[in-house]
Amino acid sequence: MAMSGFEGYEKRLELHFFGDDPVMLDNNLGLRLLDFESLEQVLNAVQCTVVSAVANQYFDAYVLSESSLFVYPTKIIIKTCGTTQLLKSIRPLIHYACNLGLSLCSCRYTRGTFIFPKAQPSPHTSFKEEVICLEDTLPHNLCYRKASVMPSKTTTNSWHVFTASDESHIIPNDHDIYTVEVCMTDLDRVLARKFFLPPGGGNKSGDVAGKEMTKITGIGDINPRAMICDFAFDPCGYSMNGVHNDRYSTIHVTPEDGFSYASFECVGSIFDDDDIEHLVGTLRKAVQVFRPATLSVSTTCASHEVWPRVTHALEPLGLKCRSCAADEFPAAGSIVFQTFTARRK
Repeated sequence: MAMSGFEGYEKRLELHFFGDDPVMLDNNLGLRLLDFESLEQVLNAVQCTVVSAVANQYFDAYVLSESSLFVYPTKIIIKTCGTTQLLKSIRPLIHYACNLGLSLCSCRYTRGTFIFPKAQPSPHTSFKEEVICLEDTLPHNLCYRKASVMPSKTTTNSWHVFTASDESHIIPNDHDIYTVEVCMTDLDRVLARKFFLPPGGGNKSGDVAGKEMTKITGIGDINPRAMICDFAFDPCGYSMNGVHNDRYSTIHVTPEDGFSYASFECVGSIFDDDDIEHLVGTLRKAVQVFRPATLSVSTTCASHEVWPRVTHALEPLGLKCRSCAADEFPAAGSIVFQTFTARRK
């Protein structure tokens, strides 16, 4: 907790591994064989804990005290907010993966511009320090590396990206998968109040209160196909993971006035027309839950087919695209960063 307020902007780390045991991987095990004690050790280093979890045949999804963790057979995604030290998870994850016969082949780290940058501890005091930490921590075989700050022309928010890959994974293995990361600020105050526990509601468990928030806010209608794992924090705040087949979505909310923030993230396939069409409706529903005054969207994909749909989804909501930046990254493909603000009436 920062003295001036809670830092909503997440740090996001995605690590991909490979191994030589096809039996273990074909059975959808791999990294999912990591016992809970080992995951706790990793999260202790980051300074967060598991508060709720759900799984299906494809992956495990954990709601954390500060955001989310997703564990696939050869991929791990961790998002953490507040003053967590996310990059401290890399060494123990590499160690535990090595014990399973898996080696790191690519890494992607992304984040927006912190609301309270001076409250961040090392190694997150600046992007320069984060890059130094990543360079020193990652194994030498990840020799194709790139760090970039994608600027916004009209807002103070920028998108910070670091990627690294070994020679065999310069082109992403899951090149058909797109990831959309949405960061929303200055939320509608009336809607944000729905993410506070009501007076006398503090006796409810976070799971029970979370389910109530999912229903009354309309979050449950964003993707009705998904199994939702949700949690409400005392006195305010909310997190959820949505699980549908091998796809995840996630929402995190810091509703306090003055530094209100919400994030929405989802993945899909560019080769699945239903996925891409579903993205437009899903994105609109997610943004309407919060009605932010400003938001940014980062779209990561090996092609340029997805990000124009973002503008198509948001402009009917009265949000105007103010800036757009694009860059290419090893093992990630194209990343397009767009910023939007509500049109003045």
